[in-house]
Amino acid sequence: MKFADFVSVGSIKADLAAEDKPGVIQEMVGSLAAAGAIKESEVEGIIAAIMKREELGSTGIGRGVAVPHTKHPSVEKLVGTVGVSHAGVDFNSLDGDKVQLFFLLISPPDRPGDHLRALENISRQLRDDTFCRFLKQARSTVDIQTLLDEADVSQFGS
Repeated sequence: MKFADFVSVGSIKADLAAEDKPGVIQEMVGSLAAAGAIKESEVEGIIAAIMKREELGSTGIGRGVAVPHTKHPSVEKLVGTVGVSHAGVDFNSLDGDKVQLFFLLISPPDRPGDHLRALENISRQLRDDTFCRFLKQARSTVDIQTLLDEADVSQFGS
């Protein structure tokens, strides 16, 4: 599975304004709604579902990366977005570091395979230090989209 298969290009945030975990999740889910990737009427329910998932354990996986995600019946296919916080956000990460790179995923409950393949793709790409460094330095949605496209065609040697 490639980023192009699930990332809503119009929802990418190159400079997240939020300063805490709930704010980041709200900003990213709101961005998906603004881009038409999810229904506006489902925003609060999706935010609540992601926050509930975070209570099970932080999706801050370390090295400045978090992958907040949930399954939600309002989506018909896997949808996601990417956000960058240049200041970093305390996300209760496993390593205690602030998070700069966010990959948010929402998938239908009846499509667990897609959800897992997307998580695998993200984790594989994020093992590439060059990809992470460039993504953290990205200043525009176009920069981020270009990096995702390059990752999709394996320009980063993952």
